[in-house]
Amino acid sequence: MPEATTSSREPSPEESNKPRGPKYLDPETLSKLGSLDIVARKVVEGLRIGQHKSPSRGISSEFSAYRQYAQGDETRNIDWKAYARCDRYYIKLFDAETNFASNMLLDASQSMTYQSGKISKLEYAKYLAASLSYLTIDQGDSAGVGIFDGELQNYIAPKSHMGVLHDISSELEKVTPAPRTNVGAVLHDFAHRMTRRGFVMLFSDLFDNTEEFIDGLNHLRYGGHNVILWHIMDPYEIEFPLNGMWKFMGLEGEGEVITQPGRVRANYLEELKKFVTGIKRACNKSGVEHVLVNTKVPIEQTISNYLLQRSALAKAK
Repeated sequence: MPEATTSSREPSPEESNKPRGPKYLDPETLSKLGSLDIVARKVVEGLRIGQHKSPSRGISSEFSAYRQYAQGDETRNIDWKAYARCDRYYIKLFDAETNFASNMLLDASQSMTYQSGKISKLEYAKYLAASLSYLTIDQGDSAGVGIFDGELQNYIAPKSHMGVLHDISSELEKVTPAPRTNVGAVLHDFAHRMTRRGFVMLFSDLFDNTEEFIDGLNHLRYGGHNVILWHIMDPYEIEFPLNGMWKFMGLEGEGEVITQPGRVRANYLEELKKFVTGIKRACNKSGVEHVLVNTKVPIEQTISNYLLQRSALAKAK
C-alpha cells in the first residue's frame, strides 16, 4: 500500500476567505469559566460571532412576532399561512403586545443531578436558563426565574434591567437538589401567579407523573401563555452505550437494579422512544413547543438551532 503523505501547501485566498462555522464551547469548558453571569455572557457572545447572521439578533421577534392560539382569542387574528405549514394555530401580535415577559422554570429534583461526563443535567439546564435570560433582557424584554422540586421554592419576577441577571444567576447557583418532583402541581401554581400573558420556559427531564404534567401544561396554555419545554437528557440516557455488568441506583428513592445493559438495551431504547414520542405528542396537542436537549451539545448550538427553527417559521408566514 502507498504511504500516506501530508501536504504543506498554503491555503489559497479563496480557501482562506471561505466562511467557517462557529466554534462553540462544549458544556464542560463552560463549567470552568466561573459564575453563571460569565457563562451566560460567553454563550451570547458565541451566538453573535461567526460568518452567518446571528439568530439571536431578533430573539424578541422570533419569540413574540406571533404566539400560539389560546381559547378566547379572536379567530380573525389567526395566521392561516403558519397553520398551513405547521398544522398549528398562531396569532399575529400587534406592536402593543411585542414586549414580553419570560419565566424560566428550573427542575431541581434529584434526577437532574445525573451525569455521564463532567456536567450534570441540572448544570446544563442552569447554563441554558441563564443564557436565555441574558439574551432576552439584552434585547429589551423581561426575564425571571423559578426553581422547583416538589413545589415552587424560589421565584424572581421578570424584570427588564440587566441588574436582575445577577439575581437570576445567584439564585440558580444556590440550587440544592431535592428528592422528588411534582411538575404538574408547580405548573398549576404558576398559571395562577401569571396575570399577564407571556412565555414560560420549562427545563426538566420530566421524570414525573406524565398525566399531571400534561394537565399543568394545559392550564398554562388555557391562560394564553406560550410554553417551551426544554427536555433535558444526558447522552447516556439517550444512547445507553453501557456494556458489562452495572448497578443502577434510583436517584429519587426507586431502589437499585443490577443487570447487563447489553441484554436490556433494545427494550430500554424502545421504551425511551415511547416516552419521548408520548411527550412530543402531548405537547403538540397542547400547543407546547418541545425541544429535546442532549447535554453533550454546546449551549450556543442548542439555542441557535431552536432560534433558527422559529425564524424559519416566521419567514414562512
